[in-house]
Amino acid sequence: MMPSARSLRLSTLCLHAGTHLDKATGGACSPIFTSTAYAYPNPANENIYPRYFNTPNQRVIACKLAALEQGEDALVFGSGMAVISTLLFAFLKPGDHAIFQADLYGGTHQLVTRELVRFGIEISFSRDADDFAAALQPNTRLAYIESPSNPLLRCVDLAAVARLGREKGILTVIDNTFATPINQNPISLGFDAVIHSATKYLNGHSDVNAGVVVSSSAVIRRLAEGATNLGGMLDAHSCYQLERGLKTLALRVRQHNENAGRLARFLQTHPAVARVNYPGLPDHPDHAIAARQMRGFGGMFSFELRNPAQADRLLSRLRVVMPALSLGGVESLICIPSRTSHRLMTPAERLRAGISDGLVRVSVGIEDVEDLLEDFTQALAEAGE
Repeated sequence: MMPSARSLRLSTLCLHAGTHLDKATGGACSPIFTSTAYAYPNPANENIYPRYFNTPNQRVIACKLAALEQGEDALVFGSGMAVISTLLFAFLKPGDHAIFQADLYGGTHQLVTRELVRFGIEISFSRDADDFAAALQPNTRLAYIESPSNPLLRCVDLAAVARLGREKGILTVIDNTFATPINQNPISLGFDAVIHSATKYLNGHSDVNAGVVVSSSAVIRRLAEGATNLGGMLDAHSCYQLERGLKTLALRVRQHNENAGRLARFLQTHPAVARVNYPGLPDHPDHAIAARQMRGFGGMFSFELRNPAQADRLLSRLRVVMPALSLGGVESLICIPSRTSHRLMTPAERLRAGISDGLVRVSVGIEDVEDLLEDFTQALAEAGE
């Protein structure tokens, strides 16, 4: 019998937590349960249905992520945005107030500013724990963090925000996509709920769209009610692919961490680069915070070109790194946030967020780092000609 998940380490949990062992065959992998119709009544007297988030393949992912993020339970969705929208509408109602980190992923910013306000929910934006405290109102019900953030890799003191949430009775939520549970566990620092775009590192192979939320059993029960009505569940085949990706998460993240650190340090000294945003660099404004609450600094960074006109030429001259949307896969990807992840923001909103046309975001893969260094060396040289 396998030991309790609480006694196992991260790499072992990635492989074994939640696995549905097939008693009929003894197979090592969870079977794919393709049914959309399940017998009722059954021995557990449970009404199993994919939209209820309780099929065997969905529960495998939920159990594995709950173990990795040190939560009690989890739900798996069809996308990260499905998680975020379901959670916000489950815990906020007209007249409530919520505080969001100022430098959010563009899709989240769009949801908050275009949809929440339309339903009469008040919102504020803050940059650090002190700002969150100052933004509190009598009707504040939720605080939402993204740390490290997309695309500037800003980090927030999670323990301080969590403490504020407990003192004021506010639900604290964090998007932990960039960090992954391998590098950071916000629940252990006091956060109530952790969400991921599982499309990214959790799956890790750029072939599944999914999202996950981990929290207490009570929060998950309340979320499940709204989630069932909104219908954002993940199908069995995608759950199987996500489970397979999760088995190598710890191995992949360690390589992402190492490669990103090497590449960030190299670009920091390049004459064409004005600034590198990576929490693992000592001159990053939040390096001390990141070093305190993260085990590794992740595979994401962004950098500012001295000449923004070189951005397109740089992307066109890379041979190993692929210009593409998304992030967190085994391959290295690069994009210009002002035209991709944050294109729906107005120019004024991007300016306030610090996202210029010369900002380039890199999702560092697990290739041999020397090949990545050589690729950036030649591409930057040609872009500057």
